[in-house]
Amino acid sequence: MLFGKRGKSGLVALNLDLAQVAEFVKARLGVEVEMGGCKAPITTFIVEPFVPHDQEYYLSIISERLGCTISFSECGGIEIEENWDKVKTIFLPTEKPITLEACAPLIATLPLEVRGKIGDYIIGVFKVFQDLDFSFIEMNPFTLVNGEPYPLDMRGELDDTAAFKNFKKWGNIEFPLPFGRVLNPTESFIHSLDEKTSSSLKFTVLNPKGRIWTMVAGGGASVIYADTVGDLGYAQELGNYAEYSGAPNEDEVLQYARVVIDCATADPDGRKRALLIGGGIANFTDVAATFNGIIRALKEKESKLKAARMHIYVRRGGPNYQTGLTKMRALGEELGIPIEVYGPEATMTGICKQAIDCVMAAA
Repeated sequence: MLFGKRGKSGLVALNLDLAQVAEFVKARLGVEVEMGGCKAPITTFIVEPFVPHDQEYYLSIISERLGCTISFSECGGIEIEENWDKVKTIFLPTEKPITLEACAPLIATLPLEVRGKIGDYIIGVFKVFQDLDFSFIEMNPFTLVNGEPYPLDMRGELDDTAAFKNFKKWGNIEFPLPFGRVLNPTESFIHSLDEKTSSSLKFTVLNPKGRIWTMVAGGGASVIYADTVGDLGYAQELGNYAEYSGAPNEDEVLQYARVVIDCATADPDGRKRALLIGGGIANFTDVAATFNGIIRALKEKESKLKAARMHIYVRRGGPNYQTGLTKMRALGEELGIPIEVYGPEATMTGICKQAIDCVMAAA
């Protein structure tokens, strides 16, 4: 489940018979709803036995920089936000183990007959939270069935950076896109390409009508380039986020660059556009080899680049970078396309300002 407040949104029904379940699902399946400003159709429903209960509790655990925040309330359910003043919270530093003593402020007002049971439950949930590398978990509500805690509704978020050590515990888990986010065909193609290589190939369209596009080597550098365009006040002109790293081979870079260029040159409108082929100083990636794939794609897309009035800005350093930059300069002369080329002597993001000045110029 990728969003909360499902009960308040009319997406939860209780104590229905089979016919009522079918009617409820039929009325909502495929219907577009809005959550947090994002819209998407509802595609999946969970049907499970109804558990009669009188009391509803709330529990959440959130991983933070220096530890975890644990929150508990005796007034759980869909009105939890209206009763947030009744939620008790503790912060457990990373270096401290969870104990009943640590949980005491959360459960101090509970009746004695359930206090220990719920305290033990919070400890157990926290241990699972840590063992499986959750970053967030929420049970709203959970109740007691025959004196034992029983979650009625819960959602959680796993830390995908911990996948390397949890592949056996997590099994074949699939990390879904955020609610409302649907891959377009070009993004799906790059995603499938990324899954088949040991390298990293990422591509997200931000604004298909944007006039500044990026094809950046390195995860950190790719974010810096995007942030720089935004910090200079032109985030609305940023067409995409793109990153390649991990020494992809020439064919992989070729396929990747084709997609980026196709999107960057789509629907020319007579105004200038800019493509940033940037990056930091590589440690082990052969810059000339990766540039070979990009150069092949640029040659293939020559007519599209000219129709879109594309200006290309290159900045890169690392192994064999001189050869790569020389080839880029020669390509500009060969194709008659404006290509500005810089090595590590130039600041990494200097080409962002040049690209902005270019596309915003009147001519």
